[in-house]
Amino acid sequence: MLLAHCFTCSRHTTLLRQIGRDLSAAGIWVLRFDFSGNGQSGGEFARSTHSKQISEMAVAADVLFREGVRWLGLAGHSMGAVVAVLSASRLERVQRVCCMAGRLSGMDAARYLTLDQRIELSQTGRTTFVSRGRELMMTREFFSDAERFDLKNEIAGLEPSLLIVHGDADEIVPVAEAYEARSRKPEGSELFIAADADHMFSNPTHQESVSRKVVKWFTH
Repeated sequence: MLLAHCFTCSRHTTLLRQIGRDLSAAGIWVLRFDFSGNGQSGGEFARSTHSKQISEMAVAADVLFREGVRWLGLAGHSMGAVVAVLSASRLERVQRVCCMAGRLSGMDAARYLTLDQRIELSQTGRTTFVSRGRELMMTREFFSDAERFDLKNEIAGLEPSLLIVHGDADEIVPVAEAYEARSRKPEGSELFIAADADHMFSNPTHQESVSRKVVKWFTH
């Protein structure tokens, strides 16, 4: 089982730690890891792209396969949810996928930039922002790479079973994205809406309910 963190987070995200503990207690091998440029991993955040994170998911999967894992489950939060979906069709032996608070409607990443950021990106090929106390950079490559993927078709054509988890008080990714994603894969998918939960599922009660659902999904 691989757990993928959000865009500027790390493997220590509280929700992922909760899920990891509960999955392990249920007898499932779990690997949480930091994408390069985040947490304790090396590398530069500015080099982050969806393609790069997909390749890092593949490296993490190989670690589990070498340990004798027979089938693979993927779960991700926010951007990690998107990477999980994109990785599912590109890795071997993936049977189940879980997307938590993912922006699953499409990959038009540039639409979330401010006007000043758009100008900076156009003029310099890069733009900066601050997240979790870090000043970070995204390059033109991040946006051009994102445009390579048709996320709606990826979801519709996904062979592994899909669990979509979202909070109806998500202040970053509207819950409507979860309902739309479910409509694109009505067969072999399930939708779980956590009432009053925000994007990070910061309330411990929400973390526990989401973790119970995820564990049930992967142990069914």
